Amino acid sequence: MAGWNADTAAAPLSAAVTLLEGSNFCISSANGDILPEYPHGVFYEDTRILSRWILTVNGQFLEPLAKESKEPYRALFAGRVPQSEGVTATPLIVERLREVGIGIQERITIRNYSMKPVECTVEMAFESDFADLFEVKEARIQRRWKETRELDGGSLVIRGTWQDVSKAVVITADRGVLAAEALTCKVTIPPHDHWSTLLAVAPATDGAPASETDARPETDALTPRDRRRREWVAKIPVLQMGNRSIERTLRRSYDDLGSLRIEDPGHPNRIVVAAGAPWFMTLFGRDSLWASAMALPVDPSLALGTLQTLADRQGRIVDPMSEEEPGKILHEVRLDVSSALALGGKSTYYGSADATPLFLMVLGEVSRWGFAKETLAALQPNADRALDWIVDYGDTDGDGFVEYERLNDRGLINQGWKDSWDGINFADGTLAEPPIALCEVQGYVYGAFLASAWMAYETGNLAKAAELRDRAARLKRQFNERFWLPDKGYYAVALDKDKRPVDACASNMGHCLTTGIVDKDKAPSVVERLMSPKMFSGWGVRTLATDMGAYHPASYHNGSVWPHDNAIIQVGLMRYGFVAEAQRISMALLEAAEFSDGRLPELFCGFSREQFTEPVPYPTACSPQAWAATAPIMLVTTLMRYDPDVSLRGIWMDPVLPESYGDLHISNAPIGDARITIDISGSAFSVQGLPDGMTARRGYLPWVGDLMEQERPQL
Repeated sequence: MAGWNADTAAAPLSAAVTLLEGSNFCISSANGDILPEYPHGVFYEDTRILSRWILTVNGQFLEPLAKESKEPYRALFAGRVPQSEGVTATPLIVERLREVGIGIQERITIRNYSMKPVECTVEMAFESDFADLFEVKEARIQRRWKETRELDGGSLVIRGTWQDVSKAVVITADRGVLAAEALTCKVTIPPHDHWSTLLAVAPATDGAPASETDARPETDALTPRDRRRREWVAKIPVLQMGNRSIERTLRRSYDDLGSLRIEDPGHPNRIVVAAGAPWFMTLFGRDSLWASAMALPVDPSLALGTLQTLADRQGRIVDPMSEEEPGKILHEVRLDVSSALALGGKSTYYGSADATPLFLMVLGEVSRWGFAKETLAALQPNADRALDWIVDYGDTDGDGFVEYERLNDRGLINQGWKDSWDGINFADGTLAEPPIALCEVQGYVYGAFLASAWMAYETGNLAKAAELRDRAARLKRQFNERFWLPDKGYYAVALDKDKRPVDACASNMGHCLTTGIVDKDKAPSVVERLMSPKMFSGWGVRTLATDMGAYHPASYHNGSVWPHDNAIIQVGLMRYGFVAEAQRISMALLEAAEFSDGRLPELFCGFSREQFTEPVPYPTACSPQAWAATAPIMLVTTLMRYDPDVSLRGIWMDPVLPESYGDLHISNAPIGDARITIDISGSAFSVQGLPDGMTARRGYLPWVGDLMEQERPQL
């Protein structure tokens, strides 16, 4: 997924509790404690502002009982104080209501369920190491900050200095004795009564918290986060489905997508999609583009905001350290990372071969959803620069293919979506050497050329449209000549530095189906390979076939199953008419979600369904993760064959949902400035509330990539 993928995390996060609010987050243990020996903490602008937060009652750690989180930014932890020797049951139950904002607020409540008063010494120990996110994730804390602590009435200011960088955090409490390393409260709790205190931790500037405390004082009061969430829920579709399990998964997808929305710091009203929690709560080129594109039927504004934010940060100069180049779309942004672990050593890193063509593909998709023409026109100069990058910088040797090779030893070795160091290999397991031209990247470039051709056509620039169509046609011919392996019946995953086909059987070629670069006569063989037992685990298509030298079911990219990868492949299967296979992938993944409370993880292991009757979790998978959260949306809308195009004044639909999915009812679905209602029962459908001049049509809207073979229908 990302430059520092989840496979390199210091410890599994399966038992951890993660709370999110924008780009800020908190990771703790099941009882609410933040333990410095684990990748726990409260993070603000990619800095850990709280590294220890441990609650004890009478010197004892809490035994976890339950955790409830109805919002992504708030959780209620329940624990008990362990019983004393000779006592059969403890009378004390501790509740910790925590909310993440700019820092955290936590209300601690201790309830005495005995018939006698209980004396308690309550202590909260805390530390802040100001480590950056990469240091924590990698368990490689490299910097040691010079620390000072200053008490000021009811608050404690912890300041850290490293070289010329200074940071501070403020800890406040409404009762107890606040000392340099802990808060201590000595209380007597009457029988069947309770005691509580409120603590807050926030980053500080000049010794003052970054914002006013906005903890929820009463159960029914709303914080700014509550209001923001309600606004989100009010504008997204409401669905009902005959299959309640799938309905739960889709609702969970909506919830997770809502939690992964972050603001562009320079444009607070512009919302983008973060890549995933906990380590990737920031803008990523590839991840944010795919996730926002998958989420178009839920909230098209996310894709537009992502495009606009990426356009603002589009490459302008040649910088070998950050791998920035004119017209290039970034790989990732970090807010305040200063350690040597940051990719390229800067806040923005551009080492991605696919983000730039994906930018153009997603822009083409967004143009169908009814945004103002001037809004899209403002992005046209960025689109032109992206096209120039593909030709001038992406194709380093002029052979017609986009390649990558990192420009310094602090960049990514592999710069496609399988960006782990060993992600691209030959059938015998030998690693491919760069420059590497990935098969799916050529597919994205093909899609980018055609999307740009149509946008030029619709604005009357027929010469540019014809030039781009010709480029796409040449690329498709070259691709099918150079990447096709006739003796194996599938496409090479890449070409290496010597232009040799990298002959591993990998899922990447499924993305080529999606963009349409695959010759029609080769598609049946590709599909047969993808759906064979060596590739299809029963829960989804593996990233690598089981008979390949590098296959490992518990690897990050060499045999695991990724939901987003499968959702993209499913689109390709539908594109080439393989409906039964597309249904099979959809059913497998949505059944897999049942084993994780309706949430698809970033990935799971590639063990076969015959070997293990439940999907095997991947230990360090991110959760929630953006393109995994949006995969169920794409899985269902693809089988709906749901294709709106406001400029063509129509919505096309021809549903092929499996019978087991039941009837589908969707209301408040966005299209242009309107909200529509969709009902599907079997192959029958109806659409209500369409804007004036738009109609619902049965059939399949021609793909943007089919321009060389047919024109769009004239309505």
